[in-house]
Order: sequence, then C-alpha cells, then structure tokens
Amino acid sequence: MREKKYTWHKIADSLEEIHFSSNGMTEIEVAGKTLCIALQNNEQLLACSQKCPHAGGILSNGYLDALGNIVCPLHRYKFSLQTGRNTSGEGYFLKTYPIEIREGGVFAGIEQNNLFNW
Repeated sequence: MREKKYTWHKIADSLEEIHFSSNGMTEIEVAGKTLCIALQNNEQLLACSQKCPHAGGILSNGYLDALGNIVCPLHRYKFSLQTGRNTSGEGYFLKTYPIEIREGGVFAGIEQNNLFNW
C-alpha cells in the first residue's frame, strides 16, 4: 500500500479565526473542494467531505454525537471523523482530510493525485 502524499493548504492564521456554528462545525473551501470542519471537545480539529455519501446531506448541518461521530441531518447515518467508517452499520465510507495546527496557522491536507507516479 502506498503512503498518501498531501498538499497542505492554509485555511486560517489560528484556530480562533475559524467561525464554528453552535454545533461545533463549519464549512471551508480549499483547493476546489468544500470541506466540513468539526471541532471536537474544543481542542481537536477534524475534516471530512461536505456531503454525506448516502444521500448528499450537508454534514455541517448535522451534529457530533457523544462518541465524536458526525451525524448526517437527513437520515442520521453516523461516521467516524478519524477513519471515515460508517458507524451506524449502513456500509458507506466518508472521505476525511487531515488538519494540522502549526506555528504558521491551520492547514488542511488534500491528497495529491499521483496516478502515474509509481
């Protein structure tokens, strides 16, 4: 299995600069993608695709459950933000993205598409 390579994009100068809704989530545009950013326990940033892979529900309109799963507002499908695995049993997979808080700001990693670099 090949190691994933990311291009890192600055999304904010600091965590305080990101405006979260009361549900602890927001959306950002980065590298032509819209990501859902979640703040768990007021300390850990996690990111995933904007839409649920089941029926396209806007995940930032959902909520984080007590276990830290993101819950889709349409059908209540649950996903781990660490792995993208569907935790409510339907078998879907959610695309997740790494987020890093560094000295220079907050960065989101977008996987490089290296189809021809083996």
